[in-house]
Amino acid sequence: MKAMQIKQTKDNALEKEFTVTMTAEEIAQRVDEKLQEIGQTMKIPGFRQGKVPLAVLKSRYGQSVLGEVLESAVNDSSMKAINENKIKPAMQPKIEVESFEEGKGLKYTMTVEVLPEIKLTDLKKLKLERHTAKPEKKTIDEALERIAKGNKVLEDVTEKRAAKKGDTVVIDFDGTVDGEARPGMKGDGYALELGSGSFVDTFEDQLVGCKAGDKKTVTVTFPKNYGSEELAGKEAEFAVTVQKLQKAVLPKTDDEFAKKLGFDDLKALKTAVTEQIQADYDRLTRLHTKRQLLDILDDTHKFDVPAGMLDSEYESILHHLAHQDGSHHHGEECNHEVDLSDSEKKEYREIAERRVKLGLVLAEIGRENKVEVSQGELQQAVINEARRYPGQEKQVFDYYQNTPQALEALRAPLYEEKIVDFILEICSVINTSISFDELLKLAEEAEQPIKEKKKASAKGKAKSSKTSDATKKASTKKKDAASKTEKSGKKADSKKK
Repeated sequence: MKAMQIKQTKDNALEKEFTVTMTAEEIAQRVDEKLQEIGQTMKIPGFRQGKVPLAVLKSRYGQSVLGEVLESAVNDSSMKAINENKIKPAMQPKIEVESFEEGKGLKYTMTVEVLPEIKLTDLKKLKLERHTAKPEKKTIDEALERIAKGNKVLEDVTEKRAAKKGDTVVIDFDGTVDGEARPGMKGDGYALELGSGSFVDTFEDQLVGCKAGDKKTVTVTFPKNYGSEELAGKEAEFAVTVQKLQKAVLPKTDDEFAKKLGFDDLKALKTAVTEQIQADYDRLTRLHTKRQLLDILDDTHKFDVPAGMLDSEYESILHHLAHQDGSHHHGEECNHEVDLSDSEKKEYREIAERRVKLGLVLAEIGRENKVEVSQGELQQAVINEARRYPGQEKQVFDYYQNTPQALEALRAPLYEEKIVDFILEICSVINTSISFDELLKLAEEAEQPIKEKKKASAKGKAKSSKTSDATKKASTKKKDAASKTEKSGKKADSKKK
């Protein structure tokens, strides 16, 4: 029997093309082999199991197995062409059937994009500057003050004065709509902070100026979009009695305060706050250092990227731009139509090309140096992801267990970070201490789009025109980084009790 023929018709650096021809006899033999395989378990009246004649099987099931046989034949021959020619595919090969008729054989073309040859630079010769910052005493004191404000206590106002915004009034209230009582409009001994916006309309404003013992009628109008249809848009009248007036008092930040948060003493609380702020600073340092490294790798590696990978990444960017409003359409309804100028399209393709290029470089560094993500590290990533959805942990675990592509999406950033860590360990890194504000500025510049960075560089200044969400959050962490410490302290305190 004449074997299949594989003929190479294109041999470019990044693309190979083959024509594959399979004879009718070879396909028929594959069909017979498949029929004999299923015939071992097939039960047909009048025949013992495993003894059904091939002619009967072919008559009944020949057409139904033909598609599966052709798919298998294409896959096998494609892999043979790839392996025999030692090709490293960049993406799934494209198959185009030129001709097929039963009894006349199969002919198809296979186009496969090839990963480029990458000559890695000497990583040990790379030079980077790692900018670090340490929290100042003032920053730590401000964080402690915010923690104290978050744990303020209420004390009764003993002097005779009127209520003002920020005070808490303890009230009894009884409301009616059109003279009738409605559910949820009555309460006794309710502590209401004036100015908190807890009650509808101007309810709180009307109690400013009241004193303990005062009785007052408060009239408000419920919003038209109020949750209860019976009350939406209606005017309500409340009979209010002010029982007492309370004021917020900040606790003293001392050992006793620290113990209430679950720490041994004030020194331990300060240490925890300092460590949390330092961790936030370190994340900014990492962001800027990694961007430096990626810029250097981009500059020191020159090669063309596969067109298919570039197109795929460009489409991914367009998808992100099209759904920046938070919408997530998939399938036939999903489109990536974005109103971009020709220059913007060019710039986004440059960004896509950089991403693909750096991805290939990092992957090659990882391959050459046997960098791997362990099963334990991947499991920990899944656990961390599950923690983001309290009460739904099992569903998250099941999702990743049953969705290989989702697990790979979780593994990819871990792999990238391990490769970055590997490079930073062997290259030359100079540590430089700077202020937090300087570090924040560098981190903002590191997160700005490539196209903006190129424009700024051309003008001789690296000033960001857009601050990312990540760095905006980072700047506020200078003020509220201790909130996590406060929460953890409360958890520790509850465990002790």
